[in-house]
Amino acid sequence: MGVFSRPVRRIEDFRLITGRGRYVDDIQFDGAAVAWVLRSPYAHALIRAIDTAEAKKAPGVLGVFTGKDLADQGVGTFKCALPKAYLKNRDGTDRFDGERSVLALDRVRFVGDAVALVVAETRDQAKDAAELIAVDYEELPALATVEEAKAEGASLIWPEAKSNICIDWEVGDAAAAEAAITKAAHVIRLDLVNNRIVVNSMEPRAALARRDPATGRYDLYATSQGAHAILASIAGYAPWIPSGNLRVVSPDVGGGFGMKGSVYPEYVLTLFAAHAVGRPVKWASERMEAFQSDTHGRDLKSHAELALDAQGRMLALRIDTEFNIGAYAHGYGPAIQTFASARILGGVYKIPAVYHRSKAYYTNTVPVDAYRGAGRPEAAYIIERLVDRAARELGMTQDEIRLRNFAQPEDMPFRNAVGTVFDSGDFPKNLADCMRLSRWSEFAARKSEAASRGMLRGIGMAYYIEVTANSPGTIAIGFEPDGRVRLAVGTLSHGQSHETTFSQLLADQLGIPIESIVYVQGDTDRGVGGDVTGGSRSLWSSGNGILKTCAAIVEKGKEVAADMMNARPDEISFDDGAFRRNGTNQFVPLLEVAKTAREKLPEGLDSQETHTGDNSTYPNGCHIAEVEIDPDTGRITLVDYNVVDDFGFVLNPMIVRGQVHGGVVQGLGQALMEHCQYEPGTAQLLTGSFLDYCMPRADDVPSMGFAHNEVLCTTNPLGIKGCGEAGTIGAAPAVMNAILDAVWDRGIRHVDMPMSPLRVWQLLHKNG
Repeated sequence: MGVFSRPVRRIEDFRLITGRGRYVDDIQFDGAAVAWVLRSPYAHALIRAIDTAEAKKAPGVLGVFTGKDLADQGVGTFKCALPKAYLKNRDGTDRFDGERSVLALDRVRFVGDAVALVVAETRDQAKDAAELIAVDYEELPALATVEEAKAEGASLIWPEAKSNICIDWEVGDAAAAEAAITKAAHVIRLDLVNNRIVVNSMEPRAALARRDPATGRYDLYATSQGAHAILASIAGYAPWIPSGNLRVVSPDVGGGFGMKGSVYPEYVLTLFAAHAVGRPVKWASERMEAFQSDTHGRDLKSHAELALDAQGRMLALRIDTEFNIGAYAHGYGPAIQTFASARILGGVYKIPAVYHRSKAYYTNTVPVDAYRGAGRPEAAYIIERLVDRAARELGMTQDEIRLRNFAQPEDMPFRNAVGTVFDSGDFPKNLADCMRLSRWSEFAARKSEAASRGMLRGIGMAYYIEVTANSPGTIAIGFEPDGRVRLAVGTLSHGQSHETTFSQLLADQLGIPIESIVYVQGDTDRGVGGDVTGGSRSLWSSGNGILKTCAAIVEKGKEVAADMMNARPDEISFDDGAFRRNGTNQFVPLLEVAKTAREKLPEGLDSQETHTGDNSTYPNGCHIAEVEIDPDTGRITLVDYNVVDDFGFVLNPMIVRGQVHGGVVQGLGQALMEHCQYEPGTAQLLTGSFLDYCMPRADDVPSMGFAHNEVLCTTNPLGIKGCGEAGTIGAAPAVMNAILDAVWDRGIRHVDMPMSPLRVWQLLHKNG
């Protein structure tokens, strides 16, 4: 059985593009009521009293619920998904996790914090009734930024914590880094900003809950990145549901990017409301709600130092990061700027000493959690901005300084300064290929031509490496009587084309038509257990799980086929969808063997296996961006973009290209325009809609050049390296390095994200 790389067109596309997708808000149950969440208009306030009497009398209202109602039912607080023992302060003490009530009890901590739930016959009735709820708030000082949170005498968001620090963490060798920096011939120092991002998935979050009166079981339909993970998390927040009596379904999901990887209050609230009013209840977020209540991404500032010797060889990297975690330790929030980024600090370079200290501060803003790349884009941004600056200050070219410091193919497996082992890679080849693809050697002529038109032209390079997640992947494959083959997976596609790639792999392994495969995901009653889709892990876990499960099917099938052909099992081989008796022309198709196996074996050929392992994968590659700037307006045009990646074995090049394109657009969105802002002093959200928050559009992006070099991963059977987040990781530093290159001759030495036209114009005209 072979595994083949083929650009199979997406099976999902016809359904999704023609409007036949089935999202949570498309699902309708007879008699379903509608829920609306009343949210705090204050960033920080005590709740003195809540009067719901008038709201309960409003037309169409079926119920109004507060935090006290939930507490009386035993609903607990949301806890951070990371056990405290797993991630501690640098002095060994426990971090402080601010736990979140499903509905605020005595205090609200950000604009949009959920205060009450109204259930009514229609959404308009629920909204109108919510306006009748009288909440007596006592406003408290609000903190919008890390600078405010750490200031002397700052108000405490969590008074019991004695400070606004969630975690103070470190990794690496501080003494070695200090010694190397002290003796270095050159030290590059930069203060870098990773701006806050609103995730803005195409499909807003939604939840629909119902109780089956006949069985007492509950169904929860929820937008998520993993139905099984949501089931495991939510069970503890619904004490009125007996163990085993909850089913979670995530149908088609329109984007997640990490934001839909955790449980939210609304998912518990719809279950509670269905229990309380005795009817199905649906909640669907509006876009402004999403700005106020979906977790955000990034929001950190780093002081970074790179030490080099006189020949431009790197000696040490030291980073001091402060990040804004928002009001609560939501999901995996404390991990993002700590261990999620730590394993690839220093990128692909041979840096002997690395040290990183990272402190998370609570503020009165929306909680920050995973956003596409989750810590790895931030790590890549820091090192690639430093390397770019080092080349400029040392008089070296961008490729020269990188080639001088790359871990080389002969160094593999390469252990970096924080103990991460890269199993494989050819970084110089990817860089050289990307330079050819981008016509780097001809850039001077293009820059000169742009100057003749009064434009500033710049080119920027970035080399990234990612570390992917490695949670187990369970696969169940079953043979239906009608000849179809059922493929059930534990991961959940929310734009990654799993239905196509996993079916393609199964078809290759078993030699069956891809059209005969029935794909099952996102249903805890029908599928198999699994984790969220995130961390670029899905092909590693589910793809290798398919290989393992297919191997089990073949071994069982050999026993049955041998009996059918009056042979011994060791005389049987499997190839191209059939079992064959070696040395003869006898063969039996797989589906015939499956039919016979149903009569001879308790489970027929149906098999379930789990792929496990402790090894991550390390996708890597080179990004080169080219920009043109109009100095009169500050407008930046991205005129060319090229990527050469190493994803190991590439199962479907077309889908991989699409994943890279999407990731790049999100990275350039952060670099050029996306910026979530809160007002200092009040922590009021200033960018609460698309009128205030800019997103990249099709005309902001040129046609991208893309190529890949297959350097097989040595730690998994498929030889794959995850691709889902890679585009985002390399894009921001490449674009920002290109912008700096364009304005360098104008005397500008530093740029920060997002580089809006106004910011560019101000830099170019700051001296009049």
